[in-house]
Amino acid sequence: MTRPSLAVVGIPGGRRVALFQDAVRAAGLPAARVVPWREVLTGGARFGPGETVRIDSPGEDPEVDRLLRGTSDPTRVEGTGRWYRRFTGAVEALAAEVAAAGGRLLTTPGDLAVLFDKRLTHHALETAGVPVPASPTSGPAAAPVRGWADVREVLARPGLRRVFVKLAHGSSASGVLALESGAGGRIRATTSVERSASGGLHNSLRVRRYEDERAVGAIVDALAPDGLHIERWLPKASQDGRPADLRVVVVGGRATHAVVRTASGPMTNLHLGGARGDLDAAVAAVTAAGGSWTEDALAVCERAAAAFPGTLCVGVDLLPAIGWRRFAVGEVNAFGDLLPHLTGLPGSPAAGLDTYAAQLAAVHASARQEHHAPVPARP
Repeated sequence: MTRPSLAVVGIPGGRRVALFQDAVRAAGLPAARVVPWREVLTGGARFGPGETVRIDSPGEDPEVDRLLRGTSDPTRVEGTGRWYRRFTGAVEALAAEVAAAGGRLLTTPGDLAVLFDKRLTHHALETAGVPVPASPTSGPAAAPVRGWADVREVLARPGLRRVFVKLAHGSSASGVLALESGAGGRIRATTSVERSASGGLHNSLRVRRYEDERAVGAIVDALAPDGLHIERWLPKASQDGRPADLRVVVVGGRATHAVVRTASGPMTNLHLGGARGDLDAAVAAVTAAGGSWTEDALAVCERAAAAFPGTLCVGVDLLPAIGWRRFAVGEVNAFGDLLPHLTGLPGSPAAGLDTYAAQLAAVHASARQEHHAPVPARP
């Protein structure tokens, strides 16, 4: 059987493409053909007959970011609504080119359109019976968040005095605010958003707190035109006294990789000061609480991934409740596999493989199954 030729849509020289090419070489395959995102966005991308095409993140390139968001400042938070429209339009055109060449995409445009809208993702998970935080913005029929007045109204509802406000089309905690409403209507926001003197919003690597409601309101009002998603802030389990969650990678329907993330505050993203925790200790905590790591924690992630059947690999943000007995899904990430040098879970199809090698193995296994599938009899 001839293995499929590979192409990757990504940033030439970028870290993600380099790690994928490392996995390709380690598998003894010819290097994947790199199709630059710049060519995709300017209409110059073409695909070879029968290529298997992986779509990777368009990050890491200021020019690509400018083409998508319309700004030359990569630190700016605003512009995600425009980014989403241009990204999904480009993926639709890319998919048509691949189909015309008789190739195969490892994710579908429909899945990506949902995965990059947190409101639609939340609704898809709810519909699939996956536990998620309560949200007033879930699904296409939910009323849009027009600004701070709408968020203030949500904070007054029972059970929603502590919420996360997220850019509907954001990633990597960009524009996320962890909001708390206290006695007397006091407001506190924890966020990586830095507001400049001119009022512009910028991503920062330093998490900060705002307790001036006018400042918080100005941030929300500036972000609302791009689309906002609100969800209940669930109290999370802890490890060594720090709130903890997990990033679980699911490849081909199976949970293959997991990493614990801990932080001193509500955001566990590693680039914002979060730290990797102890996975063995997390598994032990689940077991000690009377649960099953496989049937309770990993199964939730696999059910979340099953809501996106046209996508080979997703990264699931798993939120363990206090006590490590119950779990909810915070987000599902289309490009959530950037976990360098992390090998697969024991007993999984990816044992001993990193996230990229696991995806290559799944592609090869799928091609092998298709090759050996019986030919339907003529009627």
